[in-house]
Amino acid sequence: TNASDSNHLTAICLAALTAVIATACTNGDKPPPAASQSLTDRYLVVDTHIDVPYRLEENWDDVSAATERGDFDYPRARDGGLNVAFMSIYTPASMEEEGTSKETAERLIDMVNKIAADAPDKFAIAYSPADVAEQFENNLISLPLGMENGSPIEGDLHNLQHFYDRGIRYITLAHSKSNHISDSSYDENRQWDGLSPFGEEVVREMNRLGIMIDISHVSDAAFYDVIALTTAPLIASHSSARHFTPDFERNMSDDMIRALAGNGGIIMINFGSSFITKDALDYSAARRAAYAQYLDDSGETDSDALNEQFRLDYDAENGPYPFATIDHVLDHFDHVVNLVGVDYVGIGSDYDGVGDSLPTGLKDVSTYPNLAAGLEARGYTEAQIEKILGGNLMRVWREVESAAGS
Repeated sequence: TNASDSNHLTAICLAALTAVIATACTNGDKPPPAASQSLTDRYLVVDTHIDVPYRLEENWDDVSAATERGDFDYPRARDGGLNVAFMSIYTPASMEEEGTSKETAERLIDMVNKIAADAPDKFAIAYSPADVAEQFENNLISLPLGMENGSPIEGDLHNLQHFYDRGIRYITLAHSKSNHISDSSYDENRQWDGLSPFGEEVVREMNRLGIMIDISHVSDAAFYDVIALTTAPLIASHSSARHFTPDFERNMSDDMIRALAGNGGIIMINFGSSFITKDALDYSAARRAAYAQYLDDSGETDSDALNEQFRLDYDAENGPYPFATIDHVLDHFDHVVNLVGVDYVGIGSDYDGVGDSLPTGLKDVSTYPNLAAGLEARGYTEAQIEKILGGNLMRVWREVESAAGS
């Protein structure tokens, strides 16, 4: 071959090798290219939804050291380049009727404070973007707090100020059931047709205080009620694109994503396989229905151990769970970016909150470099990846702070 042909062949071979490396990194749990690792080391990585506190209340682990269980601990977070891990202060929907939501939330906040106090060389509570910047410079992992489920407000606006003072910087208005603030996407009972009258007051007071309003979990009608009322950008702290899971109201429709972007807000992509692909969603729904039928037929009482054994038996009989891949997750990022632009999407993994349903290549907090590698392979620039990893969320947080009191 002549010199021109030789150069052309060399270019083709290099391109093919690059594609092979990218495919390996985005479809498995192999280490990402060094360039992707450096991105997660150099820029803020922000994850708005990690369910460590509730997991630890049920079964304690010292997450300042390596743990065998769960998706989060300090060594793995360091490996993944995680800088800002929003700790979910989660209260199950049943606690609203029991009247135990507030005391549970207080206990979980105390726990996160203790985690930071016991390892001051590793963690620090973050109350503001300024705290995050300072803690990043000091090589600490920031632990801001987000409240998943507004039930602990208990119908008293003064509790919003109380929880703000305790460090809560976003509140998911509802969870799996309609509560005194909002209807839930999971609940057929739409008692408010969106927000309750008290919920409207909650939105205004959250705006005044500078607490980010999280519309994950709420019904579509509630989302649009919030959009009409808010004077600050919103977040969806751990939701994905309904485009890939039709009729799954827990994810956001294209129209909702457009409205969210028009508000200046941001959707944080949930990594749970059932949020990512219809196959995983359908399998999970069928398994839940089979378990409910089993409880009815057997008369046994639901428990975590019984549920886990049933899941193992069901999977053995019906075939393996159809885990999503990292490429499926990247499809959600692409979809949002193509729909509204790169400024309105980020990471809300739901680590420690979606059980064993995490995609291949994104199994725990050590794997954010795999996400960066996948974004690189799909042609995102370094500046765009910086926004997705954390820049977009920090922009929204600052804007909510700036709008407070207006």
